[in-house]
Formats: sequence, structure tokens, C-alpha cells
Amino acid sequence: MALELVDALGERIREGQLKVGDKLPTEAAIMGEFGVSRTVVREAISKLQASGLVETRHGIGTFVRGVGDEAEPFRIDREQLGTLRDVIALLELRIGMETEACGLAALRRTPDNLAVMRQALDAFAKALEEDGDTVGPDFQFHVEIARATQNTHFIGLMNYLGAMIIPRARLNGADVMDAERREYLRRVNGEHESIYDAIVHQDPEGARAAMRTHLANSRERRRRATALAERG
Repeated sequence: MALELVDALGERIREGQLKVGDKLPTEAAIMGEFGVSRTVVREAISKLQASGLVETRHGIGTFVRGVGDEAEPFRIDREQLGTLRDVIALLELRIGMETEACGLAALRRTPDNLAVMRQALDAFAKALEEDGDTVGPDFQFHVEIARATQNTHFIGLMNYLGAMIIPRARLNGADVMDAERREYLRRVNGEHESIYDAIVHQDPEGARAAMRTHLANSRERRRRATALAERG
């Protein structure tokens, strides 16, 4: 019912029956017109807000914000990740999102989730020793943590972002010497193992702390690597 109400109100907005700046009818009026419950109305309004069609001003009401092509959906383009500042901004987003995901994963993970995480960690270690590509298993490890939350929104966002969330997959010009790079990857691997251990032991606070430390360290390592490259 909520989706049908979203479609009906959205159509009125797009056809101009409800114009930008107009106030939507009250909850009671919508309930009466469409024969739905207050819960359905509130869910529909929430979905319209998420799509950028309306905005709610507390204590005043809900107003039309724009039509679908005027509202800007969330997106991160690859060209937006070409500088250190861009990469750090994405890492800050990940700190917020993945820290909580890690805590939920520790509470909800299944044996299958743990098995795939273990495979990703082993693949990372093998690639490290063989000078192979560690980006794939690194991303897979983070994806499986999102999957272990059992919340489709976390996995959806991770898959949307893709492997570009791994900083070294992009700013290759900031890479340091091979020996230093190998040591850097060993530290990353150790941080991954700490995250995994906390999830295995179903320790949500420990998992959150380990993920936050890992991503904060990644942010600082990227800053240092870029500084070294610029001096070189």
C-alpha cells in the first residue's frame, strides 16, 4: 500500500498538481482520501523524502521539494576520487558506515559468512607473498562483513561503491617503494585479522573498534604515502 501511495503522490508532483513549495495534505486528509492507515502514510512520506521529492519541516508540514529529475540522488563517480582529499572524504564515509556494519556482523554472522571472510584473508596473504593483486581479496573481505550484517542496504551500498573504496586501487602515483609497500600491506592484513577475530568471537564493540582503527590507519597511511611521493 505504501508503494501505491508513493506512486500516486509522486505522479501528482510530476504532473504539476502539487508544485514545488506546495504543502502536502495532512496525514488525516491523505488517510481519508486513499483509505490507508497512518503508518502507511508515514512510510510513503519517508520514501518520498528519500527520493528527494518532498521535505518535512518539523512542526509545519511536508512540502514539495522538486520533481524526480531535479532531485539529486546519492552517487560517487570515479572522477570524484582522483585526489587525496577525495579519497580521505570517502574513507570518512566508510568509517561511519563500516564501523557500525562490523558491530552488526559480529552479532549476526553465520558460519558461511566466516568461511568466506577466511577465504578472502587467505587470498590476501597469498597475494602479498606472491606480489599479486591484493585489491580483490581486500574488497571481498569488506563486502562479506557487509553481507554478514544480514541487512541488504549495507551490501547494496558496498556493491555500489565497488573496489574503488580501496584507496590503493586508484592513487597509484602515491605508491611507495616495493619494500615499504609490502610492509604496508602486512599491516593491513594484520588489521583485517583483528577485525575477523572480533567477529568470530561475536564481540561487537571489539569489532567496531578494530574496523575504526583499520580505516583511520588507512586514512593516515594514504596521507603519508602521498607526502612521500610529492617529496620524491
